[in-house]
Amino acid sequence: MLNHNEIVLASNNAGKLREFKAFFEPYGITVLPQSQFDVPDCPEPYHTFVENALAKARHASALTGRPALADDSGICAAALNGAPGVFSARYAGEHKSDLDNNAKLSEALREHSNKNVWYACVLVLVRSPEDPQPIIVDGVWEGCWQEEAQGENGFGYDPHFLVTEYKQTAAEVSTTLKNRISHRGRAMLALMQKMDELYHFHGLDVPEKAFFND
Repeated sequence: MLNHNEIVLASNNAGKLREFKAFFEPYGITVLPQSQFDVPDCPEPYHTFVENALAKARHASALTGRPALADDSGICAAALNGAPGVFSARYAGEHKSDLDNNAKLSEALREHSNKNVWYACVLVLVRSPEDPQPIIVDGVWEGCWQEEAQGENGFGYDPHFLVTEYKQTAAEVSTTLKNRISHRGRAMLALMQKMDELYHFHGLDVPEKAFFND
């Protein structure tokens, strides 16, 4: 089990903080942003989501003395051998906008007939900086790249990410649906299953959870 009733989120993203607070609340665990402890951003020098997420989680745990949760995610294109991947947020360069990143990916895919893309998310939860067995889960959301941007609800690459099953982009589907079917939603569901396994193992009652019930 976790040896603390607080978890540090290795991110300063307000949206992620809200999601993870709601997720962990039934377990009696408070999620705190790393900014509350003046934790600087961790370098992300690796080429895989899991290595970057693990580095961020260990970094936050080491500087706060608490368990830490980190995620690393991005969009991958089949025709580009998985690029942009871990470089999704800075695909067009450091400090470039979502519009810049989208424009670059559209240009890169224009000459390819294969428009299949997927979002990937890896979550890592460490109990301590030296945790020998961190909890690692992932989620994948498959779609198709659409050159025309549609929708106002999403961010990042969402306006171009066509969810073929619903014939809408990730920026058009409802927030409730997105939380359930997205890469992060699926990773969080896998994390919930891991948390429940821990509770069962330690003979604790598994709490009632509302995060995925809407």
